[in-house]
Amino acid sequence: MYDVIVIGARCAGSPLAMLLARRGLRTLLVDRATFPSDTVSTHVIHPPGAAALQRWGLLGQVAATGCPPVGRYSFDFGPVQLAGAPGTAESPYAYAPRRLLLDKILLDAAAAAGAEVREGFGVEEVLVEDGRVTGIRGSGGQVERARVVVGADGRNSVVAKAAQAPAYEDHPPLTVGYYSYWSNLPTDTFEAYSRPGRGWAVCPTNDDLTLVIGGWPHAELAEHRNDVEGTLMAMFESSPGFAERIRDAKREEKLVGASVPNYFRVPYGPGWALVGDAGYSRDFITAQGITDAFLDAEGLAEALAETLGGGKPWDDALAGYQSRRDTRAMPHYRMTLGIASLQPPDEQMIALVSGIAGKQPAMDAFARLNSGVTSPVEFFAPENVGKLLA
Repeated sequence: MYDVIVIGARCAGSPLAMLLARRGLRTLLVDRATFPSDTVSTHVIHPPGAAALQRWGLLGQVAATGCPPVGRYSFDFGPVQLAGAPGTAESPYAYAPRRLLLDKILLDAAAAAGAEVREGFGVEEVLVEDGRVTGIRGSGGQVERARVVVGADGRNSVVAKAAQAPAYEDHPPLTVGYYSYWSNLPTDTFEAYSRPGRGWAVCPTNDDLTLVIGGWPHAELAEHRNDVEGTLMAMFESSPGFAERIRDAKREEKLVGASVPNYFRVPYGPGWALVGDAGYSRDFITAQGITDAFLDAEGLAEALAETLGGGKPWDDALAGYQSRRDTRAMPHYRMTLGIASLQPPDEQMIALVSGIAGKQPAMDAFARLNSGVTSPVEFFAPENVGKLLA
């Protein structure tokens, strides 16, 4: 019997398995995919996520792929533009690596830590006995048992379905987005553009390519499905400078699209837990998914080590995990929902953005808000807003 079986070996599952194995827990990590392989993703690892990679000893491997560090975020609202540093002195940079490179690094780290890794392993069934999850049955009939089974298998988690994990703070998809990679579109900045009903972002990635992702309200999905590229190019025209840049560039790969629901799920129960998108999902517009997955993996690893080692009862340890997760993530989640509405900013936000434009310390603070370094609760506190505007 394993201590923990982790289903899903990407940005939440592999770090979790690595951290558990480093703590001496017998861990099995399975995924239906084989690696390296790609997956739909916003790519960006904000500075808090890069700090996690540094703690794990993996940041150097990510940088060695040739993915450039990004130390500047810019925000174009049309009449007002801001630009600032998104990180801290200890973790100043963001990265946006291709997933077929990042996920392989994470998987190999889990194996190197001592986790047993099985690629190409589909989970046919989550085993439940007397109301408690006890193991898994693979698509080939293999049965494996564990003290805990963790769903790190995304929004359609088989663990969440088997356990009927309750959802809360849930909202339907708000935006639909499409992305690809362009050559001859140089930038060393994470660029975000906001227009009424439209938004797009630009970031450098591997192989001298630049990721460009753009989106519009989910209600317009069917309207633009047959001419995605035309809709994107028309949107880019609302920034003449960027439109000129991308006309001189070349799209190197097909356009990929996605929309995602927004929810939190209760992330634990008898014999099971959830991590990453299986536990909560937010619109891609703030690009928090990978960073959230890393921090979530650290939180769950700590809770599981506490309870499996006998130091704390299961319910106490896992309730603490949920509480810390929600305290950290909920303010950014609600801010993301507001941004994903793609509505024009209200008068207060216009006054704030206009008031901090050109003031570098204040613009740095705005960049740290959007990178997840600073909580919206802290940033929008009246005394902090007054300080920024002073």
